Amino acid sequence: MLHYIKGTLSMKLEGSIVVEAGGLGYELSVPANSSVYLAKEGEVITVYTAMMVREDDVSLYGFGEREELDTFRKLITVSGVGARAALAILSAMPLREVHQSIIMGDFKTLTRANGIGKKTAERIVLELKDKFGSLEEAAFPQGFEDGVQEGTQDSKAEAASALIALGYTRSEAINALAAVKEECQTAEEYVKQALKKLF
Repeated sequence: MLHYIKGTLSMKLEGSIVVEAGGLGYELSVPANSSVYLAKEGEVITVYTAMMVREDDVSLYGFGEREELDTFRKLITVSGVGARAALAILSAMPLREVHQSIIMGDFKTLTRANGIGKKTAERIVLELKDKFGSLEEAAFPQGFEDGVQEGTQDSKAEAASALIALGYTRSEAINALAAVKEECQTAEEYVKQALKKLF
């Protein structure tokens, strides 16, 4: 079983890349917005891999981050979601947005991916909602300022609920709160700051 391939990005194809390692050229299907697909030809890259074996086909799927690979593996555990559908989801939006959509139950965002209908998106949310952390974690983007005071996460989660109650979608609420760089003391302050981002 291949866990990762480290080699030279020799060429990009539509929806896939070829990585040369040890004198062999491995073709891997990859998300369109993955760091390995955005790398330059000739660059040495590390690709985390998943191998899918069927009766008439053996396919390799590649990812620039282990978290991408982990999300892919979780997605294909959902009934009706194959490797191509999982790849479409990861290609349609940033990984953080995939996680936020699932955690917040925002199935409409998932339907932006090619081939993902409402029923499939709802099934993904239902089966994976508890496997991607919590509402509080979703309210913080990666790289959020270090040293967040205790209680701030609770305030942000309360603010997200308040924005949703005001009629905004879960995705809009989370994205607006993620854009708030100031450290607010209360949920009300977060709501005020987030509303500025929404207008």
